[in-house]
Amino acid sequence: MDVRSGHLAPSRTAAEGARLGQWLAVLVPAGLLAGALGSQHLGGLHPCEMCYWQRYPHWAAIALGILSFMVPAARRPLILLAALAIAVSGAIGVLHAGVELGWWEGLTTCTSTGAATLEDILAAPVVRCDQVQFSFLGVSMAGWNAAISLVAAGTIAWLTLRRA
Repeated sequence: MDVRSGHLAPSRTAAEGARLGQWLAVLVPAGLLAGALGSQHLGGLHPCEMCYWQRYPHWAAIALGILSFMVPAARRPLILLAALAIAVSGAIGVLHAGVELGWWEGLTTCTSTGAATLEDILAAPVVRCDQVQFSFLGVSMAGWNAAISLVAAGTIAWLTLRRA
């Protein structure tokens, strides 16, 4: 409530929090995708099928986040949809990390990337979803995506929904 005017209006801090949530809805998935694509194209890691699954919701979140800047009337629902997309990526990350840790069975087939011709298929690396290619502090990339995405989604939703 704005004490000076006596009107019921969101406080400056609630509006600022919503704006922060809006920026996070774009920057968090963009950062996670940059890390994934950088590790693939610069670091030489080859993604498995479940790695790709985690990327798709982040692309959607970026689009929804950008759209929230362009359509102010629908800002809040768009930010919340972006947070949901980020949470979906996090949930897929939990599933993938569980497969890597052997908690449950994942895909029973292997995937290969970059194949356009028979020679490409034969030369392309076979990537299994249950094998960790890289970990930091004992946590795989899928685990980091899960943790960062779920915390970010919750934070974005909280910042967007909180009242003065």
